[in-house]
Amino acid sequence: MIKQKYRNLHEDSAKYKYFCRKKVMEFNELKHRVSSLIEKQDVNQDEKLRLICELLKAEVSHYDWVGFYFQNEDKEELILKAFAGEPTEHTIIPFGKGICGQVAVSNDNFLVDDVKAQNNYIACSIDVKSEIVIPLFVNGKNIGQIDIDSHTAKAFDKDDEDFLVWVNAEVSKKMF
Repeated sequence: MIKQKYRNLHEDSAKYKYFCRKKVMEFNELKHRVSSLIEKQDVNQDEKLRLICELLKAEVSHYDWVGFYFQNEDKEELILKAFAGEPTEHTIIPFGKGICGQVAVSNDNFLVDDVKAQNNYIACSIDVKSEIVIPLFVNGKNIGQIDIDSHTAKAFDKDDEDFLVWVNAEVSKKMF
């Protein structure tokens, strides 16, 4: 399990470098498990997405809520398809609203160190401190995204971003 053992490591660069290397190694181990879930033959697409959400939430300690939203083909909105964590009332999000809605419009990765500092944030829980949203592309078109909330401020970094870009690329290649 990826642990956030060192919260303020900037003062101790050796420990910080060790933590980063360890985190990348653990993400690499998780890649094999994600691939195995995606390639399961006896599980439908929605169940695979749910299993990926559960795996990431269980194995990455700072991933407190993990979900996949997909674009509604009839309207400019996102629909929650699979998640792990506390239930949310935000099962439909209009384009442009909140972090997810902004990613649906911009097609860019969005890392938020402090959700309270965002003007266009939809609060899912008072415990959420930071969020990362990565778009999911199929044949160059943004069809959805993975959304992860953390109860820790500044929880996400480039390693999380790279890992989640990989997850979405695998989902895109092997499930769509």
